[in-house]
Order: sequence, then C-alpha cells, then structure tokens
Amino acid sequence: MTTPAAAHPVIVLPTPDARIRAEVEGPIGRLVVANPARRNAVSLDMWKAVPAAVAALEAHPDVRVVVVRGDGDLAFVSGADISEFSTVRKDAASARAYEAANAEAFSAVRHVAKPTIAMIRGFCLGGGMGLAVACDLRVAAEDAVFGIPAARLGVGYPPDCMADVVAAVGPQRAKEMFFTARRLSAAEAFDIGLLTAVHSVEALENEVIDLALAIAHNAPLTIRAAKAAIDSVVAGTLAHDRDRLVALTDACFASADFAEGRTAFLEKREAKFHGA
Repeated sequence: MTTPAAAHPVIVLPTPDARIRAEVEGPIGRLVVANPARRNAVSLDMWKAVPAAVAALEAHPDVRVVVVRGDGDLAFVSGADISEFSTVRKDAASARAYEAANAEAFSAVRHVAKPTIAMIRGFCLGGGMGLAVACDLRVAAEDAVFGIPAARLGVGYPPDCMADVVAAVGPQRAKEMFFTARRLSAAEAFDIGLLTAVHSVEALENEVIDLALAIAHNAPLTIRAAKAAIDSVVAGTLAHDRDRLVALTDACFASADFAEGRTAFLEKREAKFHGA
C-alpha cells in the first residue's frame, strides 16, 4: 500500500531549535528529534522547542497524522541530555523549571487533535519513553530498547507523563519499570501492550507510512471525535467532557464528509474526505 515519499515534496516548517524539526510530506507530518551525535538526547532548549513545532504541524492544513521519530538509525530518543543536568537541574528550583518545560513538551504531543504515531528505532529511554507514550500509537523496529532509568539517576518523573505510562501498560507494569529501571526489548514491550506492532528494521519505515496513510485516508472529524472520547475515558473525565464530546460527534453528522462517506459506500468507491 505504501505510497512513495517522492510523490510529495517535503516542506520544512520553521521551529525554535533546528534539532527539533517539523516536516510535512503530503498528509503526513513529522516531528523529528535530530541530535544524532548524542543519540538524540534532548536538551532543555530542545524540550522548549517541541510545543511550537507540534503547533506548526497541527495547524498545517495538509497534515492528517503526525509521526514522531528520531533522526538516524541509533535512537528514537535516548533520554534527556544528562550532560547539562549540573546546570539546568542543579537544585529543586531549577529542576522544577526543567520539569515544567519537559511536561509542556509531552503535553503538546499528548493533546494534538490529530493522531500521532511514534516510530521507534534503537534507544527509547527516559524522556524518549515520555515522548513515545504521549503518542497515540507506538510502532517499533526489532532493535528497539525501552526503559526509564529515573531510579538510577535519582530524578523525579513528571506526574502527567507517569499517567501516560500507566495508560500504556497498566499500573503494575509501570511500577515494575520504574522500580527496577531495567530495559525491555521490543518483543517484551509488545507483549506488555506498550507497542502496537514490531517490524524488522528494514520494514519499519514503510510499515509506519502505510499505517499513517491508512489513518490519513479516513474521515478526520471522526478520528478527532474518537481520539477525544477515548482520551477522556482513559483520563476519567468523561462526565466532565460529555458536552464537548457530543459536539465533536454532532460535527461529524453535520459534515460534508458524512454525506461523502454514505455516497461512496453506496457507489462502492473509496471516499474522499476533506475534514469538513
């Protein structure tokens, strides 16, 4: 099913830090963590750049799905850049400021209205895990390695990100991961529900493109409403969010896409949705 990437030009959107790239290729947006010399470890300035990069992708009219990935072949994200901890996390006050930037980056990914897919090669550790579990779906290569080494470093973990880990694997597995700080293979990560799928290194990118295109070809308003409702159920806020969720559902039935979907079904052809 894969459509060659060359079918669409790559548009690079401006971001506050060149190591956090925002790219658009047809209906697929990409958030790329690009610090390969440090296995894509994320510095404070990089964390601060994530929300603006995500906002640019969400606002782009062509983007229907966002793929989050690391640059190169060695790592998705190997974690936060520990080399700067002596300055940016030197005490409780600076640590709180750092964690606020960290949490804002994760929140930006978590709250994108468009679906997100983490495409994971190599190391996915610490802050990399935080970024991955903030995504809706996670697909990995067989060489991926997962872990949260916070207990070996003596650092705290953002509560909202902790909630993402629990949502992904359940409370008991989350506790085991944090308490032991051990690393998991891609196969084990799949077994505990952290991953949607595991593919060979060679097949990973094409498989993720296929998945992204399958999502992009479906009705955007339906996907937005479904994502919002599922997230609300997981967060335990369904009763509080009900009016907003009903409005999102009503918008589907009031849309031209709903008419197109019905007509395409009756005419036995693929629907062409426009998100309106």
